[in-house]
Amino acid sequence: MARKIVVAAAQLGAVHIDTPRKAVIDRMLVLMKEAVSKGAQLVVFPETALTTFFPRFLIDDKEVLDSFFEHGADLTQSPNLKILLDEAHRLDVDISVGFAERTPEGKGFNTCIYYSGSQSRILSKYRKTHVPGTFEPFPNPDAINQLEKRYFEPGNLGFKAFRVPGLLPDALKKETAGGPPSRELEGKGDPIMGMMICNDRRWPESWRCYGLQGVEVVMVGYNTPSFSPDLVSSLGPKNEVDGEKEALYHHQLVLKANSYMNSCFSIAAARAGRDDGKYPLIGGSCIVDSEGHIRAESKTTDDEVVVAEIDLEEARQGKEKLFDFHRHRRIEAYGIIPSQTGVVEPPFLSQKEELPN
Repeated sequence: MARKIVVAAAQLGAVHIDTPRKAVIDRMLVLMKEAVSKGAQLVVFPETALTTFFPRFLIDDKEVLDSFFEHGADLTQSPNLKILLDEAHRLDVDISVGFAERTPEGKGFNTCIYYSGSQSRILSKYRKTHVPGTFEPFPNPDAINQLEKRYFEPGNLGFKAFRVPGLLPDALKKETAGGPPSRELEGKGDPIMGMMICNDRRWPESWRCYGLQGVEVVMVGYNTPSFSPDLVSSLGPKNEVDGEKEALYHHQLVLKANSYMNSCFSIAAARAGRDDGKYPLIGGSCIVDSEGHIRAESKTTDDEVVVAEIDLEEARQGKEKLFDFHRHRRIEAYGIIPSQTGVVEPPFLSQKEELPN
């Protein structure tokens, strides 16, 4: 039985440090309407979509820093987010949107939410887990900084998959299923989704946590520099052109591989372009299927909508055969994964020691 939905990645072009929040939101509204006009039921926006990627700047003034965050315990009443959520409700479309969150306790998180237009409520909230970068700026004045560790706490909500009502008219409900989910009923309920942010997509643990919950669609918003040797590797490309190619390659690599290994679709939405005329970000917004193939992708680094129809039933092939976790996972062999953080190399061999068989 086909389980088809139409999804979109809403890519945003350059947003400068002095770009008014309203101007960015107006652009997002245009993208949302365009996506809906093309049949989209779900629109995914980038990481920290409402502002420039401010962690590249050293900001000591607390008032200035706080101006980049959304505040309050009830994010539906955040004035900036409310504009987007109200329009999503009016258009009857679901959206996932990233932003900087300041909690009532004063903590900062790199956050995204999933809002159901039909339900008129937030279904899930995620906070970025794998916070990259540094606390202090690089000594090199020309380096591109990523001071996320200075401004954001590591996420504390985990990777919690969630079901989304209203997208599939024939989805099984608790009442019609006659009981809780079971092996025989897998892939027949409302779509199972998960969210992650930027650097999270590079860590297989992020995807496997969702895969073990039967995830069918993973949404990823990101801001990825196209050339940042101080952040990534001094052994890599030596110029922006080659750097962009390498960054796009790794971006697509992790989406393709992890979508395939967890038998799920993924939707990736970029903040792209050259912020403030000097900070280049890749585009590469795309929709990847459960076999690791790109179904649709952006052609520019400007504001752009990428749309595709996906059939969630296709993901059953991997979930029931090659990556049937029920039959093939060997958890007794994976103990090192949850018990160890850094690398611990095996002991050195002695000159006289024979290698083990």
